[in-house]
Amino acid sequence: MALKIRLARAGSKKRPYYHIVVADVRAPRDGRFIERIGAYNPMLAKDNADRVKLDGERASHWLSVGAKPTDRVARFLDAADILKREPRNNPNKAKPGKKAQERLEEKAQAAADAAEAAAAEAPAEESAE
Repeated sequence: MALKIRLARAGSKKRPYYHIVVADVRAPRDGRFIERIGAYNPMLAKDNADRVKLDGERASHWLSVGAKPTDRVARFLDAADILKREPRNNPNKAKPGKKAQERLEEKAQAAADAAEAAAAEAPAEESAE
């Protein structure tokens, strides 16, 4: 049986609250689970101690028997020094899209042409004096 440590949503509309649960991968997100090992309240401030409540002993037990955490739960486990999570790096995500890059190149080319034309006019005016 493949196990997952994941979030199960609770709370009302636009007021999310999540339980950190150990569940079979085939079970629905908010459905059947094996054990509840914590809670996550994203409505609280990031520095609030009650934002993430986690039973570290039970989490390490489930990890030792082969449960795989989701990315968000892995972040919580990393913050609690239970599991080491490698930080992800996607340098291409911050780059603008293809069309935006083309527009930037056109704008830079237009600015270079304008500067070149201004430089060509300046010596012509000096020689006329």
